Amino acid sequence: MAKDYTRYSSPLSERYASKEMQYLFSQEKKFRTWRKLWIALAETEKELGLNITQEQIDELKAHADDVNYADAEAREKIVRHDVMSHVYAYGLQCPKAKGIIHLGATSCYVGDNTDIILMTEGLKMVRTRLVNVIAELAKFADQYKDLPTLAFTHFQPAQPTTVGKRATLWLNELLLDLEDLNYVLSTMKLLGCKGTTGTQASFVELFEGDEEKIRKIDPMIAEKMGFSACVPVSGQTYSRKVDTRVLNVLAGIAQSAHKFSNDIRLLQHLKEIEEPFEKSQIGSSAMAYKRNPMRCERMASLADYVMSDVFNPMIVASTQWFERTLDDSANKRLSVPEGFLAVDGILQLYMNVVDGLVVYPKVIEKRLMSELPFMATENIMMDAVKAGGDRQELHERIRELSMEAGKHVKAEGKDNDLLELIAADPAFNLKLEDLQKTMDPHRYVGRSPQQVTDFLKECVAPVLEEYRDVLGEKAEINV
Repeated sequence: MAKDYTRYSSPLSERYASKEMQYLFSQEKKFRTWRKLWIALAETEKELGLNITQEQIDELKAHADDVNYADAEAREKIVRHDVMSHVYAYGLQCPKAKGIIHLGATSCYVGDNTDIILMTEGLKMVRTRLVNVIAELAKFADQYKDLPTLAFTHFQPAQPTTVGKRATLWLNELLLDLEDLNYVLSTMKLLGCKGTTGTQASFVELFEGDEEKIRKIDPMIAEKMGFSACVPVSGQTYSRKVDTRVLNVLAGIAQSAHKFSNDIRLLQHLKEIEEPFEKSQIGSSAMAYKRNPMRCERMASLADYVMSDVFNPMIVASTQWFERTLDDSANKRLSVPEGFLAVDGILQLYMNVVDGLVVYPKVIEKRLMSELPFMATENIMMDAVKAGGDRQELHERIRELSMEAGKHVKAEGKDNDLLELIAADPAFNLKLEDLQKTMDPHRYVGRSPQQVTDFLKECVAPVLEEYRDVLGEKAEINV
C-alpha cells in the first residue's frame, strides 16, 4: 500500500521508536487487552457464582484477538463512546456471551487497567534497553580504564582522569535510573473493578451484598492479568499520580542520556572521541568535510522532549476533580505513549553510539601533555624542596612562571614551555631531563583505573548477571 503523504505522521513512529514499542501502544494491543480484561472479569464472576456459563467464556476467548474494528468504528460514530462501541462489536462476534460482557464494570475497568498493563510492559521493555546500554558502556569503561585523559571542571583543564573512569560517571547515572525504574515497577497495581465512583456499588447489587465474594473480585482479576494486587482505594480511576511516577522514571533516563550526549559532543569538538560516522553519511549540506555528532544531538533533542513531557501528567493529576473528570483523557493518549516512544528512541541511539565510539589516543595524549606541566607543579615543587629549596619561595616562583607560560600559550600561540622556564630558574636546581621524567600521565590519574575495576565488579557486574537473559540487543537506527 502506498504511503499517505497527506496526513500528519509522528516522527516518533516514523523515525525514532522501535517496532516493539510502537506495537505496545498500538490500537491492536489496546483493544486485545480490553478483551482479555473482559474475559478475566467474566471468569471471575462465574467463579464467584454469577450465572455465566463456560460456553459463554469459551465464545469470548475464541474472539479475543480477532477484533472487528469496522463494526466498532461504525458504532462509535453513532454513540460517541469508544468502550461501548467495542462492547457492542464484541457482542456481535459473541452472541451467546453478549449479555455478560462488561457486566458490573465502568469504562475505566478496561481503559485504566489497560493503561497500567501497557505502562508496566513498557517499563520492562525500557529496562531491557537500559541494561543493554549499561553492558555496552561497561565494556567501553573497562577497555579504556588505563588511558589517561585531561579532566575538566567548568570545562577548564583540571587534574587528569582516564577515559574509562569518565565513562563510569555516565554508567553510575544509568544505574540510578535502573533503581528508580525497578522501584516504580514494583509498585505497579491494577485498578481492578471499582465501579463508577470506586465504591463497587454495582457488585453489591450483583452479589446481593456478599462481602466475602466482593472482596475477592479484585485479587482474582489481578492474578488473571499477571499482577500481584489492585489499588486499595480509588475513585473511578487509578490515581493519575501513577502516570507522573512513570514519566519521572523516563525523564530521569532522558537526563542521563542528555548528559552523556553533551559530553560526547564536547569530546568530538576536541577531536578526542567521536560518535559513529557511516561511510556514506553526509555531515553538512554545505561543508563536505564536516562530521556532525547528529546521533548525540538527536538524543539530546528527544531528551528535551521527554523532560518537558513529564509536566503533562503532573498537571493532569493536580487538576482532577473529586472521583473523576475527563480532562485527562486526551492528554494521557499523547503524553504517556510518546514518553515511552521517545525514551525507546533515546536508548537505541545511546546503545548505537556507545557500540561505535571512536577514540583517538594520540589527540588525547597531545592535549593532556600540553596541560600536564601545570598540573605537575606540586610534584615539581616537592622535588625542588628535596634538592634544598624553600617551599614558600618556590611556590611563588612556580606561580609566576605558570602565569608566564600561560601567557606564551594564550597570547602568543606558543607551546607550553613551563618546564623549560623552571629548568632555567636556579631557584629550583632541577635539570630539564629530570623535569621531563615527571611527565608520565599515569602518575596523575590517582586511583582511576582501580576505581573503574572496583565499580564494574561491585556495582555493574551484579546488574548484568541479574539481567543476563536480556543482554545482547543491538540497536536499530532508522535514519
